[in-house]
Amino acid sequence: MAGMTLEQLKIFQAVAQHLHFTRAAEELYITQPAVSAAIHNLEQEYGVKLFHRIGRHIEIAEAGKLLQVEAQKILDQVSLTERGLRELNNLQRGELKLGSSLTIGNYWLPSKISEFKSRYPGIQINCSLANTEEICVGTATGQFDLGLVEGDVKPALQNTLEYEIVGSDRLQIVVGQKHPWFEWGEIDLSQLTQTLWVMREPGSGTQQRFEEALQNWGINLSELNVILVFNSGEMTKAAIEDGVGAIGISELMVKKEIQLGTLRAIRVIDNREGKGAMPTVVTEPSRSAGYAYAEIVRPFFKLKHRQRFQTALSKVFEQMLISSMLNK
Repeated sequence: MAGMTLEQLKIFQAVAQHLHFTRAAEELYITQPAVSAAIHNLEQEYGVKLFHRIGRHIEIAEAGKLLQVEAQKILDQVSLTERGLRELNNLQRGELKLGSSLTIGNYWLPSKISEFKSRYPGIQINCSLANTEEICVGTATGQFDLGLVEGDVKPALQNTLEYEIVGSDRLQIVVGQKHPWFEWGEIDLSQLTQTLWVMREPGSGTQQRFEEALQNWGINLSELNVILVFNSGEMTKAAIEDGVGAIGISELMVKKEIQLGTLRAIRVIDNREGKGAMPTVVTEPSRSAGYAYAEIVRPFFKLKHRQRFQTALSKVFEQMLISSMLNK
């Protein structure tokens, strides 16, 4: 038996993706007869039908569906191995694939990437941004070497992903100049239910932490009058700059606007009797009234697959993140 080759697997995957021999050939820059021959040889070698020819069209057969799954695993592992071999050159070249939730990717991560690039200028870094839930799934499926999120890892993925705190920031209650709270500067917890709210979408790490804080304060999300939901922190920020709603948002995202005076962070006075605390919510003494201010502190998590091969590049970047946090 000659056995299957990597080239045959690549050709098969292209045909399975396009369900078209000519398009697969165009993608791989080879001739259509070469594609047909590769598929024919695989079918002959193992005595199975990978595709059903129906008129001018093809459909993937049961054996083809099995090979499609296993072939992708093989090709992914080969790709990782090739990357590992390329990195055996004192990290002078190579590729690092990062996935980041939006707030981290837009406001916290760029300086970390810049620092890494200054040390290893020949390294290519590809960073994809999405919400926390999507980054967790992408890290679990091998789309990213490392993930960076500010939300929780769902229980279904906790056995697959290893996660560790590498930073933190605060969520702030923020309003625009037209909101009555803008002049006040601080409110009681009970007043949170007395305004309009603009929120992030479910799956957002920001939204997860804000809802946790509400629960810790004894407030149900359903008690808030939510008028708009966006999938971007920038959109929530823009919505309240000229409106009368409030948002819970990362202090990193509104630093410039607060300095310019177009937005204001509102302190929340926690004047409950016998108040408790969760890990994501801490309090500090008020300088004026003897009460405590409720403050929402959220961690930034680094994610990686528990079993998948980790490249030397991702290990070095991971260590840089940990060292940066410890040296703060």
